[in-house]
Amino acid sequence: MPLLHHLDQGQGRPLVILHGLFGTLDNWQTLARRWATEAGLRVVSVDLRNHGRSFHSPAHTYELMVQDVLALFDHLQLGADTTLLGHSMGGKVAMRLALDHPARLARLIVVDIAPRFSDMRHQDDVLAGLHAVDLAAIGNRQEADAALAPHVRNLGTRQFLLKNLYRTENNAFAWRINLDVLAAQLPAIGEATESATPFGKPALFIRGGNSDYISTEDKLHGIPALFPNSEVATVVDAGHWVHAEKPEEIFQMVRAFAQQ
Repeated sequence: MPLLHHLDQGQGRPLVILHGLFGTLDNWQTLARRWATEAGLRVVSVDLRNHGRSFHSPAHTYELMVQDVLALFDHLQLGADTTLLGHSMGGKVAMRLALDHPARLARLIVVDIAPRFSDMRHQDDVLAGLHAVDLAAIGNRQEADAALAPHVRNLGTRQFLLKNLYRTENNAFAWRINLDVLAAQLPAIGEATESATPFGKPALFIRGGNSDYISTEDKLHGIPALFPNSEVATVVDAGHWVHAEKPEEIFQMVRAFAQQ
């Protein structure tokens, strides 16, 4: 399998960043650059399979995504002092890797996702909007946005999704995401993270105060059961895209935790 597309910057203790569903490493670039330059970390931002500039595959499971990330660890010779950060779907990849391969990490950061099953029906409108964009007919991004808008009312969400739109060598529009596969595999993307053996190393869960992806039940029971050495920190007035809404808070939290 090809290596995941990634950006490696800075020197020091490694911090690896995994984006969420329909995202790319670009979503984290402003923060990644700051952690590399201001926090003295070696920051590796990753495009997961079927996303960004990484390879497309008909298979999209957490087991395979963990193997992809481990192959990148090996390629970059990342040691056991690595901090792994994942947001949403990337957070589930990170949790799965930590539970199955604890010796590969020093600590874990999970942004706004819990180990429990996630009902993915909230993505139905997003998928309807993406499928409503006729790539052969649109002439510019404004037309793509207009096709998305009836299904995805939030402008910020539409701008996030449209980062996946690019022009091919033939000047035609195309998606960087493997849309058909991700749509087909959506139930698997929501599956629960389970393990007979907890991850005993330090873990930081960051939740948006306005988000319901990490509930009180998750905080009290679900997360500690798998991650007994964890804390849950809430960023007030932030939704699911905590890092986009409150970048300074996330910068400081991650810097302090990764430098422990």
